[in-house]
Amino acid sequence: MKPIRYFGLAAIPLLGGLQPGFSADREKDPQRPNILFVLSDDHTSQSWGIYGGILAEYVRNDNISKLAEEGCVLDNCFCTNSISSPSRASLLTGSYSHIHGLYTLSDSFPPGTDHIVKQLGKAGYQTALFGKWHLKTRPEGFDYYSVFYDQGEYVDPTFISTGDPWPENRNYGERMKGFSTDIVTRKAIKWMKEADRNNPFIICCHFKATHEPWDFPERMRHIYDGVIFPEPDNLQDWNRDNGRTFDGQPLEILADRWARCSNDPDEWWCRYPELPFSLEGKERRQARSEAYQKFIRDYLRCGATIDDNIGRLLRALDEMGVADNTIVVYMSDQGYFLGEHGFFDKRMMYEESLRMPCVIRYPKEIPAGSRNKDIILNIDFASSLADYAGVEPPALSQGNSFRQNLRGKTPENWRKDMYYRYWTHHHNRPAHLGIRTERYKLMYLYGDPLTMTGSESKPTEPSWEFYDLMKDPSENHNVYDNKEYRNVIEVLKERLAILAESYCDKMP
Repeated sequence: MKPIRYFGLAAIPLLGGLQPGFSADREKDPQRPNILFVLSDDHTSQSWGIYGGILAEYVRNDNISKLAEEGCVLDNCFCTNSISSPSRASLLTGSYSHIHGLYTLSDSFPPGTDHIVKQLGKAGYQTALFGKWHLKTRPEGFDYYSVFYDQGEYVDPTFISTGDPWPENRNYGERMKGFSTDIVTRKAIKWMKEADRNNPFIICCHFKATHEPWDFPERMRHIYDGVIFPEPDNLQDWNRDNGRTFDGQPLEILADRWARCSNDPDEWWCRYPELPFSLEGKERRQARSEAYQKFIRDYLRCGATIDDNIGRLLRALDEMGVADNTIVVYMSDQGYFLGEHGFFDKRMMYEESLRMPCVIRYPKEIPAGSRNKDIILNIDFASSLADYAGVEPPALSQGNSFRQNLRGKTPENWRKDMYYRYWTHHHNRPAHLGIRTERYKLMYLYGDPLTMTGSESKPTEPSWEFYDLMKDPSENHNVYDNKEYRNVIEVLKERLAILAESYCDKMP
């Protein structure tokens, strides 16, 4: 089959069904690498510093920067369903939601599902998981785990560990004093240092941070005192004059939560720091700006605690003498809006939500201080780790190993576009799917719940959005109806259908 070509880019035809990893060298290293996989929640690229942006000079990122200086930054890593549980399941299995079966936050990870940690365990790796699991069913394939109940709490969190009864829908487990990010790191380091040095390990260290309510330990409380953060150019985006076809989650929703919880701390599912907060009597533009300032201050203090603990993990590897033979991955399960378009939250296929910031260090093989611009997806990580370890990818894997890409040897037939699908339907964040190329993005907001769990039952009017990312990187102008792009859009629609079919999905 010849590749379809459009506008100077070769689109790789996917030949139906599930895709194998295709790294050229699957040989087993006589000294197989350890793997430290650090995963945060909603820690978006705009807040890492290493991706630039208006917050770069304010971010506390000494240890993320150290990883970037010693490893490779992925500039175009994307999730395939921008919501926590489905994205985490895709990282484990290497497959899309409609393959692994976890479409929404209300779904459970199917017991018995093959995933990368199971494959590594079968090959002799020691396996452990600490922190946020968030897949409802009991973790499988780990020699030891100690995970939060549900989302977990920031302060004095509850842990369920190997051998404990699985709590199902009740908050059961051991309550530990302290801040969650610190405790998870302490547990991970203890396990690593007690592991058998004769066999490699994979340890999954999963933080709750930077998920709402963006809490922080006392040592971070005053690091941004008196700081006024710069605002995104589109913070004051109020209406659909720009062609946007959905409402999203504006910051006013967050401000209302703060106000209600100021009067009753149990009003919402979580407890926010630094209340009371009120915008009563404020003009709407001023009110949005003040909500933004509180949001970013809380968020960056929460993120600074992650960076602090990444440093602790890296120092532990040095103390153990295994840093050179350990693959360190730090990434977020998806992106997040930090006031862009006036939004917070994620879900939608706009860049801030779609992008998964990620840095990978492996001194034996990955050039220090490198950056990779290939389109890499969350479904590729399982195949890549399998490639490094010399094991087979999980049975459901649809991804490809990007080991060669990290060496600067990107295969000629590497993807030039990606397929996305968000399944949960709400009137302000409709169910949608889309395609992103190096330059363009086409989204179809089909707005039908399709019996998905956690969705609103009433459909919304279907719509299309199209963005030229070279001319409009902030996606401020939906130009779907612009005649200039008519031919481009028609080709992208054809390609979107091909991608959906190749990944065994059906477009609605």
